[in-house]
Amino acid sequence: MKKRFSIIVLFSAALIGSQVHAQSGYGKVGKTTGKPVAKNAAANANLKDTTKPKTTTTPVGAPSIAAPAVTFNYDTIIPGSFDAKPEVALRNNFATDRSQIKDRKPLEYENLREDDNFWSEFIWREIDAREKMNQSFMYPGRDDNGDQRFFTILLNAIKNDSVTAFAPENDRFTIPMTKDQVMGILSGSYDTISVTDPVSGTVEKTISKRPKFIPDSIYTFRIKEQWIFDKEASRMFIRIIGIAPIAKQVSGGKSSPRVLFWLYYPDLRKSFAKVDVYNPKNFSSRMTWEELFEGRYFSSYIIKSSANNPGDKSLSSMIKDPLFRLLEGENIKTRIFNYEQDLWQY
Repeated sequence: MKKRFSIIVLFSAALIGSQVHAQSGYGKVGKTTGKPVAKNAAANANLKDTTKPKTTTTPVGAPSIAAPAVTFNYDTIIPGSFDAKPEVALRNNFATDRSQIKDRKPLEYENLREDDNFWSEFIWREIDAREKMNQSFMYPGRDDNGDQRFFTILLNAIKNDSVTAFAPENDRFTIPMTKDQVMGILSGSYDTISVTDPVSGTVEKTISKRPKFIPDSIYTFRIKEQWIFDKEASRMFIRIIGIAPIAKQVSGGKSSPRVLFWLYYPDLRKSFAKVDVYNPKNFSSRMTWEELFEGRYFSSYIIKSSANNPGDKSLSSMIKDPLFRLLEGENIKTRIFNYEQDLWQY
C-alpha cells in the first residue's frame, strides 16, 4: 500500500514539473488582460492574439462572398422652408394696432341663379410670378403669418385653416388629399445610387438622396374660373373656382410642368382675407389676397377655354409655337370683351 502511494506521489510531481518547464519561456500573467506577456521578441512573434478576428485568404478562382451594402441617407431638403412655424412677435411690431387683421372676413358672393345664367364659359389661365406685376407672389418677407410667399400661404391654409387639397388628376375636386400626402409631395422620394467597388465588382454602399426643394422653385399658379353673364343683373361675373400650384419636374433632361394639387377657391377666401399683399410703394396701402383676386390685380395668360373645344384640349396641345399660343389667348380675351359689348344696344 505504501509502495502504491509513493508511486502516485512521484508521478504527480513529475507531471507538475513538466508543466512548469513548458511555461518557463513566459513571464508573469498580465494584470489587466489576464494573458501571458512574452519575455522576448521571438516569443511575441509566436504568441497568438485571440482578440483580433482571423483573416483568411480566398483561393484564386473561388467565388467571393459580398458583404452587405451599407446605406447612407442624405436629406437635402432646405430645413424650415415651407414647414417652418411662424415666429409670432411678443410685442406690437407696428406703430399702430393691427390686431384686427385676424378678424377680417370676406364679403359674401351674390347669389347667381341658374335660370339667369344667359351665357357662360370656363377659362383656365396661369400666373407667372416672375413677371413684374406678379412679384408680390414671391415676396419672401416674414410676418406673424409666417413666410409671405403665395405658395406658403396656400400651405398654411391647408395646415392651419383645414382647407382640403385635392389630387391633381383632374380639376373637378374629386379625390381629397391629407396633410401628410401634401407634405409628402413637397419632400419628394429618395433617389438611390449604388456605389460599386471597381476591383471586386461588389456593391459597397447605397446612397439615398432627396431632391432639393427650393422655396422659389414654384412660381407658376394655375387658375380655373367661370365667366357668367347674368341677365337679371345685366352684367358679367367672374368667379374663380380653383387654384393649383405648378412645379417644374425634370425627367430625362427635359423640364415639364407638374400640378401639385388643387384647392377650392371659395374655401381659401377666409384665409386670404387675413393676409396682406406686399406693396412696394406704400406699406399702409396694402390689400388682402382676397381683394387681389376679386379685383383682378394680377397678370396672367390663357392656356385653355371651354368654347370651341370639343376635344377638351389645352392651347399647348393644339398650338406648338409658344408665341402663337399667347396670341390665341389674347384673341380669347378680345372675343369675350366684344361679346359683352355686343349685348348692349344703343
